[in-house]
Amino acid sequence: MPANTTTLLTASELVAAYSSGEVSPVEATQVALDTIAERDAELKSYSLVDPEVALDQAKGSEERWREGNPIGWLDGVPSSIKDMFLTQGWPTLRGSRCIDPDQPWDVDSPVTARMRENGLVLLGKTTTPELGWKAVTDSPLVGVTRNPWDPSRTPGGSSGGSAAAVAAGMGELSVGTDGGGSVRIPASFCGIVGFKPTGGRIPLFPASPFGALAHAGPMARSVDDVALMLDVLAAPDHRDPNALPPPLSVYREAVRRDARGLNVAYSGTLGYVDVDPEVARIVLSVVAALSEAGLQIEETDPGFSDPLDAFDVLWSTGAAKWLNTFPEGSDELVDPGLRKVWDKGMTYSAADYLEANAQRAALGIHMGEFHTRYDVLITPTVPIPPFEAGHDVPPGSGVESWPQWARFSYPFNLTMQPAISVPAGFTASGLPVGLQIVGPRHSDDLVLAVAKLVEEIRPWPTSHPAGIKH
Repeated sequence: MPANTTTLLTASELVAAYSSGEVSPVEATQVALDTIAERDAELKSYSLVDPEVALDQAKGSEERWREGNPIGWLDGVPSSIKDMFLTQGWPTLRGSRCIDPDQPWDVDSPVTARMRENGLVLLGKTTTPELGWKAVTDSPLVGVTRNPWDPSRTPGGSSGGSAAAVAAGMGELSVGTDGGGSVRIPASFCGIVGFKPTGGRIPLFPASPFGALAHAGPMARSVDDVALMLDVLAAPDHRDPNALPPPLSVYREAVRRDARGLNVAYSGTLGYVDVDPEVARIVLSVVAALSEAGLQIEETDPGFSDPLDAFDVLWSTGAAKWLNTFPEGSDELVDPGLRKVWDKGMTYSAADYLEANAQRAALGIHMGEFHTRYDVLITPTVPIPPFEAGHDVPPGSGVESWPQWARFSYPFNLTMQPAISVPAGFTASGLPVGLQIVGPRHSDDLVLAVAKLVEEIRPWPTSHPAGIKH
């Protein structure tokens, strides 16, 4: 197999090629680095790339494979990590000019530590808006990250760098953060798989100021790869007191569970979202195919009103708490939009915060009851296709803030439910559209199994945008 074809492989396929000796981790890593060199000046999906460290890790993996002793199911797979996770030896600047890069960086987050322990090759760190505050990816530090399917469009955010890198073949895997849709939105906009597991399934350290809203999630070009990645990341870590115990199932096996016969709710609008007609048509076509495949689908809304006000309180107070730790004078350096969130967050009282948290809990109870009747809920991931890069909201839309165009995602951060975005198809102009699958808390295996069924009945391109026709 020529080395330059490795960008067309999923991580699972790449590992099989390592096992057979067809491809080496060094070859795959060099191809990923070459692709970064070729494409990332335009896309700006990476904030840091370290070829020397990556190739050194790849050489270690190559030796382990040669000896028949890989240390994990993803040993040697070229990967990236969002610049929100602490990474020993590399600065974690979180898209901000207010964080000093010249300080000791000697701690790995749980996510980074698990990736190293399982032999993944870390290529570098991917871009984020400042502190991951919005659902597109641009920052005062790096600039505008762009969508590999159409560089004039946004890849979404806040894990847009990770999504763009995976979609463009600049590493097979990445890990993002999701506080209001930040893994699922860019997965939808970039035509890949992005999974926000149950809250606490992937340990976090340091604790996020966004509290229960914050999740980490794997991003890849196939459901199998996401399941494998979750097996790596779901190991407990003592630094997160809210982390869940070890999972009862192995996700790489649970993903193959037969999902046919499940009771599924399909809601095209959640009862309150305006959806682009082309997005609605594409998602509905997949729902129809799932029905033909054996899912018992009922069109129904989950029965809650838009929880935007509660989300806004929790989101803006979390941002304000974080920004209050910045050095004096930082208000002149931060993203102007983030500065507005900072100011807004400072206006809320403790009573406001507690009331928003009570609303969050009530929504979780409501959805728990809903899932006694329906195994999973299917919706569009985002109600619109990718829009022009460099804007927080679609130009000319009249929308004021990012949550107003991302209404399918943040409710399930409030409830801490597992939710995945999988590719549903393409618009007439060739832009990806995602379908979201939501399950009750602790049903990560079930959500993955339904996602796998979607992948089987409606196969999607598994290569990067430059290498396919659609």
